[in-house]
Amino acid sequence: MKKTLCALAVGATLFTPALAMAADVKVYGRAHVSLDYLDDGADYNEVGLSSNSSRLGFKAEQKLENGMTVFGQIEQEVNFASGSVDEKNGVKFATRDTFVGLKGDFGQARVGRFDSPFKVARGPVNFFGDMVGDIRNVTRAGSALRFDERNANTIEYTTPKFGGGFNVLGAVSLHEKTELATDEKSKAYDLALTYKAGKVDFATAYEHYEEGANKTSERDGFRIAAAYKITPEFNLGALYQYLTHDNDTANPDAQVFGVAADYKVAPKTYVRGQVFHRDVDANDANATLLAVGVEHRLDKAVRVYANLATALNDKNSEVNPWSQGRSFGNSVKGAKDENATALSLGFRYDF
Repeated sequence: MKKTLCALAVGATLFTPALAMAADVKVYGRAHVSLDYLDDGADYNEVGLSSNSSRLGFKAEQKLENGMTVFGQIEQEVNFASGSVDEKNGVKFATRDTFVGLKGDFGQARVGRFDSPFKVARGPVNFFGDMVGDIRNVTRAGSALRFDERNANTIEYTTPKFGGGFNVLGAVSLHEKTELATDEKSKAYDLALTYKAGKVDFATAYEHYEEGANKTSERDGFRIAAAYKITPEFNLGALYQYLTHDNDTANPDAQVFGVAADYKVAPKTYVRGQVFHRDVDANDANATLLAVGVEHRLDKAVRVYANLATALNDKNSEVNPWSQGRSFGNSVKGAKDENATALSLGFRYDF
């Protein structure tokens, strides 16, 4: 459960004194760890403990006299496996979604560093998020010129809900660099449409990156994802993504498509599975991601799970099922023309 703290105790360190006097500041977090066995099918074969996008955050919200609401958030990644935040550069602050904004009848506007609308649009099928089998292992695979980013210096606007559950999101990232240091002084533009109501969860997004100062190529991404609750227990989803680069020799065009499902077999127990294929416009560079898992919720705040995931690589593909959203093995590539496999036993506590 999120705990509301006295703003005089912590708000002064995060927001202006005037805001601290009137706004509630909430502290929240996630401790997500797992014991993993990783095998690239060739030379790499290890057992280790991983911290999986664990975080600590602060939220503040205050109703204004004119009827609008001001809100802010600071979120920091925390490594519950090693105790460090960044082993190379030491402790950093506000490494995850951090922003300030206003909302009201006009919708919502915010500025800061946070997940792009394109990244958020995988939400309907994100059944293995921050675990082995995370879909980002194929949607972000390939060259360093990736999508699915948390860009800095972003301005985002979200419309009020219309048509029973639709929202339009637009964002521009006026950053000196993206999440990737090789792409300095570029800009990114996002446009997304989402719908969430009743049994339907739908999102589609387009993202464009300009050419960077280091002559990194322009690139475009399109994504559509949807999930439908066939029964209250059975949720079925699908995703399609298409990425293009101006320099398609160095960065071949690629598409990802597949399905995912989540089924509640008991009041607190879920089983899930997915299969996603990455089709690359290059010789023998395709990969397929498979994952199955079972999760039991001890409480609303605590869950345990076991996942098995495999990436099937062509002879020019190096995908693995474990590199995204986790601290263990995230610098290890899959082996070409081999099946990379991961078994994970996990524990997650949301507070």
